[in-house]
Amino acid sequence: MDGKLFDSELKVMEVLWEQGPSYAKDIVDVLSRRIGWNKNTTYTVIKKCMEKGAVQRSEPGFLCTPLVTREEVARSETEQLIDKMFGGSSELFFSSFLRDQGISEADALRLARMIEEAK
Repeated sequence: MDGKLFDSELKVMEVLWEQGPSYAKDIVDVLSRRIGWNKNTTYTVIKKCMEKGAVQRSEPGFLCTPLVTREEVARSETEQLIDKMFGGSSELFFSSFLRDQGISEADALRLARMIEEAK
């Protein structure tokens, strides 16, 4: 995928992740109901997703298929955030998160297990 997905592009991707490959007209219907987008707006955003390599279009009927998973996008977004805000340090990211959000004892135990498994 080429570049970061913007919020509007993530709206299209959410539909595709939820429903799988979908016709553009169906994406239009969903986003019209959800957020009031018109056909032109939705088609423009689909085109941007295609240009970034996140969506593939096929015929007949302008079938849109997601080329990236929600997990891949989440990982990329997280890496960009850590690079931008914490100088690439996941340790600084976690310490900031824990300081600001707090954590339950059960969550702390799960995280400790995850860290141990990742070693």
